[in-house]
Amino acid sequence: MKKWIITLSILLTVGLVLSGCSNESGAASEETKKVKVGLNGSGVPIWEKIKEKAAEENIEIELVEFADYVRPNMALADGDIDLNAFQTVSYFDSFIKEHNLDLAPIGTTLIAPMGIYSDKYEDVSEISEGSSIALPKEATNMGRALLLLEESGLIGLPDDFDGNGDLSKIEENPKNLEFEPIVAAQTPRVLPDVAASIINNGVAVEAGFVPVEDAIAIEDETAQPYINIIAARADETDNETYQKIVEIYQQEDVAQHIEEVYNQSLIPTFVPLEDIGW
Repeated sequence: MKKWIITLSILLTVGLVLSGCSNESGAASEETKKVKVGLNGSGVPIWEKIKEKAAEENIEIELVEFADYVRPNMALADGDIDLNAFQTVSYFDSFIKEHNLDLAPIGTTLIAPMGIYSDKYEDVSEISEGSSIALPKEATNMGRALLLLEESGLIGLPDDFDGNGDLSKIEENPKNLEFEPIVAAQTPRVLPDVAASIINNGVAVEAGFVPVEDAIAIEDETAQPYINIIAARADETDNETYQKIVEIYQQEDVAQHIEEVYNQSLIPTFVPLEDIGW
């Protein structure tokens, strides 16, 4: 009887030890991975959804908000955050070149599309000869507007157009359109006075427009320089956790969430990095 009790005791002890080892191994494999993501306030509703979904994959995301467009890239380069998601690839390319930062995109997210709006026409093809078109006068905004005009078949630009706005760069203007550069914030207000006005996404939304419904022409995923990205330090682009976050962002339910929360004013745009020059 004593031998049986001793044997049982030994077996129970071994079982507990093995169980403890198993739990420790499991705990190690289930270790929560923490990632700091820098963004501006407008992106918070999207990333709250990403944060919730990432938690199911044992990834804890901390959202770090910035009030400007400089610090998120500097903080990423300095290691204060792990990823950021707030900028177009055009801005990103220019910024890292200017500041000599070793950063790289790891995934695409969305477009905040610029559009052509009109009180007089329902299609850009209807715009008549000699009409006036208002467009934002700031160099980067104007460059983007000119590209949209070209995409819409209204003008022609040189093959080496660098994206900087300058009316003198228009090579073809078959309808002899007149262009009126004005401050971006004023582009909705001049609609009664022009044939059409080219309006930035945020300005259009503030003016009460739903871009994908109200614009007579609008950017889509072909506007590669203006696709937004998730960025990381260049030596960490293959990080499995970061790649998992990109995968989560690019899921269909997240795309639907973006469209619903932003009333169709943002377009989820998930394209290969090669399509944006990376």
